[in-house]
Amino acid sequence: MLTASVLLLLATFAGYTLLCAASPFGTCRKCKGFGGTVVLDRKGHPKKGKRCRRCKGHGKRLRGGRRLANHSRAIHRAGTR
Repeated sequence: MLTASVLLLLATFAGYTLLCAASPFGTCRKCKGFGGTVVLDRKGHPKKGKRCRRCKGHGKRLRGGRRLANHSRAIHRAGTR
């Protein structure tokens, strides 16, 4: 039972690593990829509101695993120079 759970954990980790390598940017969870809030004007038509502070209006954010990989790569590069 322990080996099955360890294999499942390693498969999940490997899958997330491949996801971060293939697609380093994910959708912002705060604005859901819109880049800001969507408000309605007086006629009921949608218009763009304030831009999202978390993703700075882009709608995409760097994934946590990719951020960790970039940081470890920078540490290795600084240590080998």
